[in-house]
Amino acid sequence: MDKQRTLASPAKLNGTALHTGESVNLTIHPAPPGHGFKFRRTDLPDQPIIEAAVANVRTVERATTLVEGSAKIHTVEHVLSALTGLGADNALIEMDANEPPIGDGSAIAYVESILAAGLVDQDAPRVFHEPSEPVIIEGKGSMMIVLPDSKFRISCTQVGPEGRFTQFLSAEITPEFFEKEIAAARTFVFYEDVKPLMDKGLIKGGSLENAIVARGDSVLSKEPLRFPDEFVRHKILDIIGDLTLAGRRLRGHVVAVRPGHGPNTDLARALVKRHSEVVAMAPKPVAAEAGVLDINDIHRILPHRYPFLMVDRIIEVTECSALGVKAVTINEPYFQGHFPGHPVMPGVLQVEAMAQVASIVMMRRPENLGKIGYFMSANAIKFRKPVVPGDTLFIDCKMLSMKRRLGKAECKCLVNGEVVSEGELLFGLVDK
Repeated sequence: MDKQRTLASPAKLNGTALHTGESVNLTIHPAPPGHGFKFRRTDLPDQPIIEAAVANVRTVERATTLVEGSAKIHTVEHVLSALTGLGADNALIEMDANEPPIGDGSAIAYVESILAAGLVDQDAPRVFHEPSEPVIIEGKGSMMIVLPDSKFRISCTQVGPEGRFTQFLSAEITPEFFEKEIAAARTFVFYEDVKPLMDKGLIKGGSLENAIVARGDSVLSKEPLRFPDEFVRHKILDIIGDLTLAGRRLRGHVVAVRPGHGPNTDLARALVKRHSEVVAMAPKPVAAEAGVLDINDIHRILPHRYPFLMVDRIIEVTECSALGVKAVTINEPYFQGHFPGHPVMPGVLQVEAMAQVASIVMMRRPENLGKIGYFMSANAIKFRKPVVPGDTLFIDCKMLSMKRRLGKAECKCLVNGEVVSEGELLFGLVDK
């Protein structure tokens, strides 16, 4: 089994942010299975957490920026690339500013810090984007394609202004290859772009110590190029970091022509959408042994019945996670009063759906069969979009901890690949 991985101990780094020029301290903490990558702004009140998800991408000019609520994180691609490139799946990244340190413009400082902290396997399987047919994004001179493949490969063509510094590299992305061939490739900028970027308030922390400047056919840098094709290698570094925002590792061959943060994140968004479409169109399974539970299996696990059973089917299930489906129809009894002429699914019932799917994960354990799950608390609940008749609700629950009869889960409800509600639930199991 290909297991999830996290850090063995915290990894620390400090330095200057590229675009804001601020001093920043960053610590990468281990995180439980299913956590994914999240950022925490320790310099803000309540220390808000921003999930590294493509749904939170707001701007992509010269860097990828995430926004959740009023909190922002700029230039996330290098630290995410280092984590994913080295084989990590779960981490909490704490920062006391709004942008990670730029280091020397590459990801090598992150790689060295992560390797010093160490990586460990976790007792949970990895999940993947595994497209069975091409996924294509094209526009504004760029083309991004994902082809079916059993490995993660990238074939990238970098083309500068007027065809300058045209470079190509194709390789399978493994932790070993990333560490030796990609991580040290530095960010670069073309001289004619420097003033417009400065006029927009960007690259305030930029210098020849953390970026390469290409002027004409020459290269300005504090040191010689680390690779003859360093530009395309850095483009691959950015692609890896930006595709991390798709929320799952990729098994596929990425063909990138003139990539950038915009096309990269568009491709991540397309992968998320394709996964949602595949899940929605999946045929009804005939056996729970295939890792899927139909309504009869759910009835055997949960005591809930109509009108309070909020999950129709479980389409993915592991020892620590599950993905459930609820078809929301106008026949739901609560639509009679919530609201006449404007039917909206109550948020509290979305939370109940999350709790039921999370309970299924725990109650499938042999020692928990026959028990009932009770709410203890619901934290960080957010409702983002209304759910209406005709929507198909996907309920994604990942267990953060399971201790005897106590469970803590991170859950989301999605419609058409977009998060409509989310939160952390704590519940206990008791005998009937």
